[in-house]
Amino acid sequence: MHIHILGICGTFMGGLAALAREAGHKVTGCDTGVYPPMSDQLRALGIELIEGYSADQMAFQPDVFVIGNVVSRARLPDGSPKYPLMEAILNSGLPYTSGPQWLSGHVLHHPTHHATGPRHVLAVAGTHGKTTTTAMLTWILEQAGLQPGFLVGGVPLNFGVSARLGAGNTFVIEADEYDTAFFDKRSKFVHYRPRTAILNNLEFDHADIFDDLAAIERQFHHLVRTVPSQGRVVVNAEEASLQRVLEQGCWSERVLFGNSPANNDGFTADGEPHDFRVLRAGKAVARVQWNVSGVHNQLNALAAIAAAEHVGIAPEAAAEALAEFQNVKRRMEVRGVLHQGGGDITVYDDFAHHPTAIHTTLDGLRRQLDGNGKKADRILAIFEPRSNTMKLGTMTAQLPWSLERADLAFCHSGGLDWDAKAALAPMGAKASVAGDIEQLVAQVKAAARPGDHLLCMSNGGFGGIHGKLLDALKA
Repeated sequence: MHIHILGICGTFMGGLAALAREAGHKVTGCDTGVYPPMSDQLRALGIELIEGYSADQMAFQPDVFVIGNVVSRARLPDGSPKYPLMEAILNSGLPYTSGPQWLSGHVLHHPTHHATGPRHVLAVAGTHGKTTTTAMLTWILEQAGLQPGFLVGGVPLNFGVSARLGAGNTFVIEADEYDTAFFDKRSKFVHYRPRTAILNNLEFDHADIFDDLAAIERQFHHLVRTVPSQGRVVVNAEEASLQRVLEQGCWSERVLFGNSPANNDGFTADGEPHDFRVLRAGKAVARVQWNVSGVHNQLNALAAIAAAEHVGIAPEAAAEALAEFQNVKRRMEVRGVLHQGGGDITVYDDFAHHPTAIHTTLDGLRRQLDGNGKKADRILAIFEPRSNTMKLGTMTAQLPWSLERADLAFCHSGGLDWDAKAALAPMGAKASVAGDIEQLVAQVKAAARPGDHLLCMSNGGFGGIHGKLLDALKA
């Protein structure tokens, strides 16, 4: 089969392209801003990439066009279509489908080369921690010899790639609640039909497509409806929003995780995030000792252990696998260390962009530093509100709270329609705002001193700020 992918350079669509190519299909695709590293990864797989969405790509004559959710029926100021290729597909009546729909039919619920039936799909949903938990669960299954397939919205360092078909009967997928396509406004995860589903957490996000939290809860319940009666739903007991989801109906085994009074027979943790006992119904069943920080990752680990148990992996074996878990690229990734008299300056890259994620990431780093006897070390939070939700300004009131564990905060305000200085005013002199990257780098350089930890947070490339900071500080 020949598929032509519109929006191929996104994390999800790029992973889908890699899976399709590995399965033996001919793959071509287009996008705006076809640039490394995704372009290099795809071209290395023999995938031809085209810049833009010109209608002359109809000449490829694929068997089906796979449409990414970046594509719409939008018009430019002059009235011409923003995506002329999509208009040509519609006018010609040619076959097209969404990425999640194609993935479901040709990978998730399609016999593998050695199996006669569909795979056991394990899906990881939640506002935060999806990528990390998916990577943890995949690594546990890999260490257990199950050779899982996977599609992760990042690059797990234990594997070095974001997607593979795998040789086993399991497939682990990051289950995103964002919409499927312009012609299918359901969440992507509705298409995956998992037998094991993790509901990690749930709060308001994606303000560009959801009106309120209740609308997202409704989509999560659509996911719960697809889990079979012999399946398992792994749920964070600490989240009231998820309890409301389950109250709408659940027809599968429920397993709770998290240290909530409501969790009497599920998975709980006893100890610090880097070294803790795993308890099942109050009885110790495993111990996790690893180099991953943060209470949020302790919860992610409990969720992964509970899901792995559903495919026959004992908690003790899962915990042993997590001891060798290397996290995901751009999750507290150290981009450089400057060795200076008086203490090193460390520059990190992290994907945090929602206020809760920013708060959790900073809290995890602060706890890690305090635990290592570095209470005097300062944290400089450097961030850009780049996600669609943050650009809309719907969460500005939460920003001072999200940054409270930082000693200083630096915000890149370029492209915002709301006043970042006003939003951060409650922080007083602890917060600075810059309209461009160069000014931001200059502000951080002037404030940084030996022993500081510079945490850069964005869900985009952030203008290459990590390298610019390291170069400026070296100078």
